[in-house]
Amino acid sequence: MISFFSRRETGRHEFSDVLGFVWRRWRAHPACLAWTLVGIGGATVADVTMPLLAGWLVSDVSHPAEGTALHHVAWDVAGLTLLGLLGIGARRMAYVSISHLTSRVMTGIVTEAFARVQRFSSEWHASNFAGSIVRRITRGLGAVDTLGDTLLLMLVPEMMVLCITTAVLAFHWMLMGLVLAVGAVVLVGLSVVLTLHYVTPSARLANMWDTRMGATLSDAVTCNAVVKAYGAEVREDARLAWVANRWRQRMLRSWLRGTNSANLQNFAALIMRMMLIAGIALLWMRGRAGPGDVAYVLTMMFVIQGYLRDIGQQISVVQRSVNEMGELVALFHAKPEVADRPGAGALLVTQGHIRFTHVGFGYGRHHARPLFEDLDIDIAPGSKVALVGPSGSGKTTLTRLLQRLYDVQAGCITIDGTDIATVTQASLRGQIAIVPQEPLLFHRTIAENIAYGRPDATPAEIAHAARQANAADFIDRLPRGYATMVGERGVKLSGGERQRIAIARAFLSQARIVIMDEATSSLDSHSEMLVQQAMERLMAGRTVLVIAHRLSTVMGLDRIIVFRQGRVCEDGTHAELMARHGGIYRELFEIQSL
Repeated sequence: MISFFSRRETGRHEFSDVLGFVWRRWRAHPACLAWTLVGIGGATVADVTMPLLAGWLVSDVSHPAEGTALHHVAWDVAGLTLLGLLGIGARRMAYVSISHLTSRVMTGIVTEAFARVQRFSSEWHASNFAGSIVRRITRGLGAVDTLGDTLLLMLVPEMMVLCITTAVLAFHWMLMGLVLAVGAVVLVGLSVVLTLHYVTPSARLANMWDTRMGATLSDAVTCNAVVKAYGAEVREDARLAWVANRWRQRMLRSWLRGTNSANLQNFAALIMRMMLIAGIALLWMRGRAGPGDVAYVLTMMFVIQGYLRDIGQQISVVQRSVNEMGELVALFHAKPEVADRPGAGALLVTQGHIRFTHVGFGYGRHHARPLFEDLDIDIAPGSKVALVGPSGSGKTTLTRLLQRLYDVQAGCITIDGTDIATVTQASLRGQIAIVPQEPLLFHRTIAENIAYGRPDATPAEIAHAARQANAADFIDRLPRGYATMVGERGVKLSGGERQRIAIARAFLSQARIVIMDEATSSLDSHSEMLVQQAMERLMAGRTVLVIAHRLSTVMGLDRIIVFRQGRVCEDGTHAELMARHGGIYRELFEIQSL
């Protein structure tokens, strides 16, 4: 089974993995990325240059007796104004560009993540809560937005300011430049160490409980009918409250550690600023710096103060975003268990001849032995075959292998002589219509649900399929007819109505092979009659596999295959199997008759 937690990575590995993931998607939009960097670079240069002009202004103002002082002051003021306008314009360009960049990247990620989830195996979906999957994706998308803003709009200009300012200070006073350089390295190093080894572990644990809370919410909401049936609202409230309390504790610890880390980093930044201010004051006292130089350093400190204060916090934000994206990135690393082969073609079914040849299959390490070993079954075109046997005997697994929801581990399955492993899954499943025991409908219109297998079907074709499925009468009585929304999973319709919609969907698909999973087992007598009539029409001229629990419904089929523990024990017509004294089928039929 594929798991989001199969990749036990260290924080450093996860950090580089996530940043590489985001960088590849940024790189796919070079124009937006370039304009963002140009804009933020221009704004940063304007910020760094402003203290220099401010120093010149102070020097010119401090020498009013010189004839050119007024002229220089005017140029200084004009330069400061121009730099301010340049900063505003450049920042706007950066913000507009990163908005386009992030929106495109997020759209690409969510569509690709959805596509990957859709193609994971049935086993994977059975082992993962729908709510937790959605939460992992949506939380990761939010982190993509935060990560882009933090890296491109915060950390990049912060590093530029520190580098440029260090160079300017070193050019005038080597010792001052060295103090800033060493202080910046220490500050960044302290931020990284605190983030990776102090904040990150608690943040990762908080994310795990956040995912669990989403799964708990989804599980209860999805099974709300069962909750109401047993009056278990208070019990479910308590269950969620227990999970929410654990989530609160983990999240609170993560937040407090983030606050502690930020406070320590701010204290280190304060020490560095005071050392720089003390240094320029000492240089002024020794006559090695003038009023303009002091003004430059003080103004520069005001400019970089925000950068220095926030640099540690931004590193923490980056790491938190990396943690929140970790499960999303792991999703992109996971490989589907059932995948199309390179160059796989489309399956074209003309007859519906199904053959299982020496098939071997087991569900993996959780089962002591394979379910099927050297299984051979030949189903003639157009035949109606019932699959009978106790629960766990392999009936449903056989149909899932035919749909290639799982891959066989030995042998092969062919349809009209074509190995189903060599064709695309979409074309294979497009040739097989399913009428399940509990049909699932989308929260869409009745027409959309009927036409799901053939979205290009015309309204006339949809209506014709509904008539064949004995569904047209109840649809016509609805206020909006075929435009009626059926509710989540079809809850606005009765069981018989949902079943007839599923049969209409199968009719419209025009598939040559039909799988029925005891489609009338949970219906009232009138609905069962209507569904049975529709099923008989659907079976005409098609190869049909019927998973049978009530044996009275398969007496008239061409063939009955009896399974026990993955082996075919009996095979024949109803009359032939009933003639076997001590046979499994006869015993089951007599028990049900009693």
